[in-house]
Amino acid sequence: MTDPRHALVLFSGGQDSTTCLAWALERYAHVETIGFDYGQRHVVELECRLAVRAQLHAQFPAWHARLGDDHLLDLSLLGQISDTALTDARKIEMQANGLPNTFVPGRNLLFFTFAATIAYRRGLSVLVGGMCETDFSGYPDCRDNTLKALQVALNLGMDTRLTLETPLMWLDKAQTWSLSAALGGEKLNELIVEHTHSCYVGDRRQRHEWGYGCGQCPACALRARGYRAWRMHGDSPFTDTLPANL
Repeated sequence: MTDPRHALVLFSGGQDSTTCLAWALERYAHVETIGFDYGQRHVVELECRLAVRAQLHAQFPAWHARLGDDHLLDLSLLGQISDTALTDARKIEMQANGLPNTFVPGRNLLFFTFAATIAYRRGLSVLVGGMCETDFSGYPDCRDNTLKALQVALNLGMDTRLTLETPLMWLDKAQTWSLSAALGGEKLNELIVEHTHSCYVGDRRQRHEWGYGCGQCPACALRARGYRAWRMHGDSPFTDTLPANL
């Protein structure tokens, strides 16, 4: 049965957020999307957002009526105060603190806070994000405990009842491919390959079996490895660990 609540999906235009958008469209009565321009090197993802939304409208009639407005916020200040490989053209490498220099401090905390502000105004009670603690680079703002604490803080600070959903939290990338296949079949995964963007350096000159990207950065490597594992093993090793309420 369709959940009558209205949701807002943090939608970057990448594989994970597209899978989360499909997950929300399958589940909630009304779904809106929000994106952020924070001066990211892979700004091409903002163009991909529109293409993905258009393709979802065109290819999935059952989701068409549920997909509502899109919101794009200018968070360029975040890029100005950050000193990272996602906001500056520099080599991607590990730092002394054990985190890669692609970590943008406070990014997800700000994203959810601004999303909550939009949700409050528009009567949306569920926030959906593609954060994951299984296949990730150690980003502390992707951890389940961080986001549970943030949910409490947002609800206390706004005196409301918002639910933060992270359907990919305990899935690896192969399971993410499996989830999108379960949601929309091969058609959805082909859409993800052709129209989404996850490459950190913003390279869309090369099309691989798993999508566009440089093929070398951590995001490309993770996406490629997960795709090959999913193709090699099929859905059977992964469906057992998909969310029970899918």
